[in-house]
Amino acid sequence: MTMALVFPGQGSQSVGMGRSLFDANAESRQVFEEVDEALGEKLSTLIFEGPEERLTLTQNAQPALMAVSVAVIRALEAEGFDVSRASYLAGHSLGEYSALTAAGALTLADAGKLLRIRGLAMQEAVPRGQGAMAAILGLGADEVVRLCQDAAEGGVCETANDNGGGQIVISGDKRAVERAVALAPERGAKRAIPLTVSAPFHCRLMQPAADRMAEALAGARINAPTVPVVSNITASPTSDPDEIRERLVRQVTGQVRWRESVEWLAGAGVTSLVEVGSGKVLTGLARRIDRSLEAKAVGTAEDVRAFVEGG
Repeated sequence: MTMALVFPGQGSQSVGMGRSLFDANAESRQVFEEVDEALGEKLSTLIFEGPEERLTLTQNAQPALMAVSVAVIRALEAEGFDVSRASYLAGHSLGEYSALTAAGALTLADAGKLLRIRGLAMQEAVPRGQGAMAAILGLGADEVVRLCQDAAEGGVCETANDNGGGQIVISGDKRAVERAVALAPERGAKRAIPLTVSAPFHCRLMQPAADRMAEALAGARINAPTVPVVSNITASPTSDPDEIRERLVRQVTGQVRWRESVEWLAGAGVTSLVEVGSGKVLTGLARRIDRSLEAKAVGTAEDVRAFVEGG
């Protein structure tokens, strides 16, 4: 069986995530302590105790989800699992940083700091209330592109995430996205759902955040990963540090090509996806993208034991 490890993105956070790992495993506990130290605050307390509205803030959710994913990896490694057993790694948006950390391309401290910068930069790129996002269900990728073009009317309206299974998220100026939501049923969409988000992520409006990340990443050390990491922006892997840096910058304004990433993995011979971290979002998406893939989620101490035992 050829395995890929995949790492969740924003939206998978929940208060209490990772707590069982912290309680059960010294190596996992060290992950949370190291991220706390890197950020100069007790992010772990917010992760375990909330409140939810603070954990959901982009600048907190991003490093928090990475910390939980890496805590799972450290717990697996403590039980004898080697990340190099996977043929590829991939992560959804911020999950790409988790994948790069698991593969040794980024240090845990650097990943935490970069994601704090990324979260703040993305939040501040567009004044609150001027941007919007929406999920379009039941249209193909090309149809959504045309929908966005027709709804833009001189503004910004773009595909942000192609999640697969007929679920595509659009992002841009508030009025343009609202026009797309209104127009979508006429174009054959099953549903068009405005999303409760704090900013219009993964579109051109995020260029100020991309500029800040270019500066931050220029000063970060990136090593060649021990396992190739599939990039969101290209839906293909790379192990070249300079290419990784460039792709992470482009990722801020570019589309998360998750459906294509999973299809690429399946085409490369991957038969099993293991979602590492909080929640089961990517596990569900994998089954809708390619039913031949075996998918499971590992996010708790109990999950770790079951996975190591082959359950």
